Formats: sequence, structure tokens, C-alpha cells
Amino acid sequence: MKVFHCDHCDHLVFFESVHCVRCEHPLAYLPDLGVTGSLDNAGDGLWRSPLARAEGKTYRLCQNYTEHNVCNWAVPADDDDPYCSSCRLTRVIPDLAPPGNKEAWYKLEVAKRRLLYTLLALKLPIASKQDEPATGLAFEFLADPTDPAAPAVLTGHDNGLITVNIAEADDAERERRRQQMGEPYRTVLGHFRHEIGHYYWDVLIKDGPHLDRFRALFGDEREDYALALDRHYKTGAPPDWQERFISTYATAHPWEDWAETWAHYLHMIDTLETAIGCGLSVKPKRVGEPAMKPGTKVEAPTPSAFDAMLKDWHALTYVLNNLNRGLGLSDGYPFVISAPVIEKLQFIHEVVTAPTAVKAVPTAPERAPTVVPDQLQSGPSVPSSKVERHEPQTT
Repeated sequence: MKVFHCDHCDHLVFFESVHCVRCEHPLAYLPDLGVTGSLDNAGDGLWRSPLARAEGKTYRLCQNYTEHNVCNWAVPADDDDPYCSSCRLTRVIPDLAPPGNKEAWYKLEVAKRRLLYTLLALKLPIASKQDEPATGLAFEFLADPTDPAAPAVLTGHDNGLITVNIAEADDAERERRRQQMGEPYRTVLGHFRHEIGHYYWDVLIKDGPHLDRFRALFGDEREDYALALDRHYKTGAPPDWQERFISTYATAHPWEDWAETWAHYLHMIDTLETAIGCGLSVKPKRVGEPAMKPGTKVEAPTPSAFDAMLKDWHALTYVLNNLNRGLGLSDGYPFVISAPVIEKLQFIHEVVTAPTAVKAVPTAPERAPTVVPDQLQSGPSVPSSKVERHEPQTT
């Protein structure tokens, strides 16, 4: 994430900000410019950016910005869709009547916008199911049903449809699940990055030129997925999993190894860009300690940039964990990257930066939906009521 400033008073603002606390100008993220900037009222519900590169452009605020205050993105005035490019990907939202549901929806949308920011920076293809029903992307945010006998909502991916249980937006509930699942790390943004990994496996790997290399690194994805998950939840990860995998869940199946490693790659890209945008550099006094060079570019990186990126990552996480320990907190980066994991990360980096990597998603899935089983889920939390913005879809 870059560092943003108000275009009127140069005060520091954030990606999620909606107004400048110094000069009170309204703010919005302008996807076509890649900035969170301040706006001038142009009348008739339209806004202008004072930036020179925005001359002649006008914008509308996303309808979820003006009606629900759960978005801060703008829409070019010549775009007929009332929703921004992020919100139009959300096909189903939870019932907003129960207490806490609107707040949960907001947290999910914030995480989704952070995800999309990184995907746009990496120049990855993003198309909605509204525009491309067979190959596009859509999100559904659902709550568990009130009937205890009904199946719980599973966070997962199925042929471009990503479903997220809104209970994941509850910090206490998410921490309970993290502990019971024995995970070192569980965040809303992490869920989005993992599930989008399944989508981009279909886009970038399936039936493409990278498939053989994928199988050599991650394993044969033709292994029965349901049986592999069942085995994982019965027997757990192998004792030596850290020597070959980024997480225990990555050991379940090659698709999950890819999705976990993909999510980790996105963690690295976003965190490094943020650190660099803040002007952070690590200059240790002793030779051999992790060092991070200032000014490294991570936006739309080139294939040759991986080694430098990894070196900066080691330095940054060294500082991050030590800072957390100084505050009495757990490590902010509770992972160990082994040589095989580095090779997998580099493969993902090369796939993302390969100019000929992108291809169409298959029109029909050839496998069962990829989901995160949550056997330890308690009873129902809040009612589920579909609020369809586009066509209805069951999970």
C-alpha cells in the first residue's frame, strides 16, 4: 500500500479515509489514478480531483459510499454502474437488520478493497460475473442460518465465486477459531488472499504452460480433493511440514499449497510496498544482520526482482517481530520460509510477472468447490438474508 496525502493541504490520509481531518475535504479512492485523493464539488452529484492528471475528469461516489458508508471509492462519471469497481463484485451482502451485520459487511469490504488494490498493482485480470458470467469473479458475504440443523456457511471458492462467512469479521470469533484450528495467523484479509489464489490457479495455471512446473513444485492437483481434506483433518500435517510448506493447511492438497503460498506472496507485496512508501530502510550496524534498501520498487515487479524482494522481506520481518516483542505482542510474522517454500514463492512471482501467463478461466469447474472446512464451528450466529444486487445464487 502506498502512502497518500490530501491534494489540498498535503496532510497524511489513509487508503480507507473518507475525509481529511485537517481541511475537511471529502476523500475517495480513484481507481483510474491509483490514489486516495481529495475532491472538489462539481455539482449535480459530481466531483473533481485537483490533480493535474485528472484534468477533465469527473467522478461520482459509489452508491455504497453515499447510502451505507461502507465504501470510499469513486466511479468515473461516464460509467453507468452506480457501484464502484470493487462493490460491483459483491453479489450478495448479509441482512443489515441484525446488530453488528453492517459493521461486519464494512470490514469485509475493506479487506476486499485492499485485495483489489494489490491485484490491480500486479496487473492481474479482474472481471465481474456480471460482465462475464462464466469466467468472472463474484463475492457473497453470508451469515450462518438460524436453524441449528442447517449447514453453516463455509468460506471458500467455486469457479470464481468467493463466499465469506461474516463471522470472520468478528475479532473474538475469529480468534476462537484460530486457536481451535491451531493456526498461527488468521485475518479477514488473509481469507480473501487465500481464496483469490484458487481463482487465479484457474486463470494462470490450469491447462496452461505453467502446469508441469506447478506439479513439480506443489504436487499433482488431480489427487482427490475431498479425500485429501478428510485425511488432513483426521491426521493433521506431517511432522516435517515446515521443511516444505508455508503452513499446516498447505499440506492438505496441492491446490491448498498453492492458495496458501499465493496468499503469502500477496502479504509480501503489500507489506513491502507499505514499508517502502513510509520511507523505511533497515541499516544494521553489524555485518550479516538483515538489511533493507530504501526505494525498492514492488509495484508490478519484474521477474528479476524476486531475490531483492526476498532479501528486503527477511529484513522487514526481523524488525517487525522484534518491535512486536518490545510491545509485549506475539510475532507479527509467525512463519518460517524454507528453501522449497522460497522456490514456490519465486514460481508464483514468475507466473504473475510473465506477460503471456494470463488466459481465460474454464467455463465449467472440473473439481469440487474449494472450501475451508470449519468442523469446530459453534451453533448459528446471526440470520442470513440474501440481498441480491445482481442475480440470486445459492451456496
